[in-house]
Amino acid sequence: MPSLDSLKTLKTLKIDDKTYHYFSLPDAAKSLGNIDKLPMSLKVLLENLLRWEDEKTVTGADLRAIAAWLKEHRSDREIQYRPARVLMQDLPASPPWSTWPPCAPPWPRPAVIHSASIHCRRLIW
Repeated sequence: MPSLDSLKTLKTLKIDDKTYHYFSLPDAAKSLGNIDKLPMSLKVLLENLLRWEDEKTVTGADLRAIAAWLKEHRSDREIQYRPARVLMQDLPASPPWSTWPPCAPPWPRPAVIHSASIHCRRLIW
């Protein structure tokens, strides 16, 4: 891991024969102050910054800026973000694609159809 770990948050977890490394947000809070009320998305960003801290692209000031967000609930500071995983939200209000009605417009088809304006299964990408 390339992190400088200036806040000393790198921890090790051993399970059976495997060793896992992670950055502890409770340990980061010892240096940054109470971060319990940060939104989960900012906690994810903070953990990402801890993992990639190198004093070139991610600095201690970046870490403190995330914690300082709680004062005004806004920030103008740009940060580096290197996602290790991407989670996609499953929206329960959206019906599955397979249940969308097939495209069968009740009017005669024009010569040119803009596929982005048709909400049905036969979208052409």
